[in-house]
Amino acid sequence: MTTITTSAPAIGPLSTSTIAPANPRAPSRKSGIAAASLIRLSGLFAVAAGLVYAGIQPIHPADVLASVTTQSWAVIISLKLAMCLAFLVGIAGIYARQAGRAGWLGLAGFVVFGLSWFLQSGFVFTELFILPPLASIAPQFVDGFLGIVNGHPTELTTGPMAAAYSVVGLLYLVGGILMGVSTVRAGVLPRAPSVLLALAALVTPAAAMLPHALQRFAAVPVGVAFVWLGIALLLELGRSRA
Repeated sequence: MTTITTSAPAIGPLSTSTIAPANPRAPSRKSGIAAASLIRLSGLFAVAAGLVYAGIQPIHPADVLASVTTQSWAVIISLKLAMCLAFLVGIAGIYARQAGRAGWLGLAGFVVFGLSWFLQSGFVFTELFILPPLASIAPQFVDGFLGIVNGHPTELTTGPMAAAYSVVGLLYLVGGILMGVSTVRAGVLPRAPSVLLALAALVTPAAAMLPHALQRFAAVPVGVAFVWLGIALLLELGRSRA
């Protein structure tokens, strides 16, 4: 009895000889390059956020009613709003670069510190778009809102608004410490700016005892730390792709 075999290769478009073998490494390599590029880009945002945060402190207009309708107020507060958004991107990039080694402490620092800047952006948005039109028709409200920032709130703006601003300060304190410590422990990014970030956040409550004009300068070390970390992201990933 004759046996018919089917071992011969198929002929036509489905022929096994015409099907290229899959390369399972190609998609992961492309996605890895894309992720590295995004993290590298976040380094630019971290540098920008740090430069603005440190740079505007000596020239920031006084937080008083007379300032909110000036040109300098519009320029500086616009920079502050862009800075808040840049901080969010920079924080995400710093965490993404070391997520595998930062653990739960790093995740907590990312969430808490990022949340502080997210909430801060709401106050800055109010300073930029809401306070100037109200300066002439509701000066008491504007003065009270600014009082939350400069430490002299009025009855008109105490309560939930002042409490929310206190939460922003607490998240900034805790988030900065957690992010600095977790970055030191991860050992991926430079140690010095990470320590600087944690220490600068730690001494923030002590700065609150200084006059408001001097309190601003407590932000300078945090700005320097972010510039340093942002540059580290750029240079390290640049070397890894060379």
